[in-house]
Amino acid sequence: MNHVTTPEPYCRNCRLAPPSLGEDRFHELEAIIKPGRLLNAGEYLFRQGDPFDSVFLVRSGSVKTFATSEQGLEKITGFYFPTEIFGFSGIGEGHFPVSAQALEKTLCSRIPFDELERLSERTPGLAHQMMLLMSQKIREDQQMKLLLSRLNADSRIAAFLLNLSAHFRERGFSALRFRLSMSRHDIADYLGLAVETVSRSFSRLQKQGLLRIERRETEILDFTALCMLAGGELDL
Repeated sequence: MNHVTTPEPYCRNCRLAPPSLGEDRFHELEAIIKPGRLLNAGEYLFRQGDPFDSVFLVRSGSVKTFATSEQGLEKITGFYFPTEIFGFSGIGEGHFPVSAQALEKTLCSRIPFDELERLSERTPGLAHQMMLLMSQKIREDQQMKLLLSRLNADSRIAAFLLNLSAHFRERGFSALRFRLSMSRHDIADYLGLAVETVSRSFSRLQKQGLLRIERRETEILDFTALCMLAGGELDL
């Protein structure tokens, strides 16, 4: 297990700190965020069934979460990128219902949930901000289920890429050029498609001039057309 300490503020840009948080409370929040744990690609942050005691902040890299059935089948439930906090799903039953695994070299910080609760009791806006984060995740899960029930393969790929594009734009990165840290297999599993279907969809979108992909480096060439495709307005 590798740990990295740094004086750089962990939560200045994360979604946990409410906009109204004062400087004193902000430093208290940062004080409960533990030094980052450096993970190599494929390494687990936690496994399904592990006791829940913390949520986690992605500081660099990316993480996937997935659930494993009794039959040993895995289903990806989400991807998380820098400034995102995850792990709230363990609150209900006291253990994590999913596993979390690094997609690349990734730095995550641990936030003990009991300390976070105590701080939220005396910090106006912090508890509300936590509820907003959890509500947003529920809404994203609902939107994904709707997407899977309505869209064809190309439209699912388009919607997935636009979701990533919006994520990077919100964090000050390019909305049109980014790296896919997840494998085609991971994308297929997340979108409920076969790996071969995902590969064919990417090839079609490139031939139609919507995308350019070199290995995992992705560039959106026709943002409007991709939006139309994700909305089901094009039958390609």
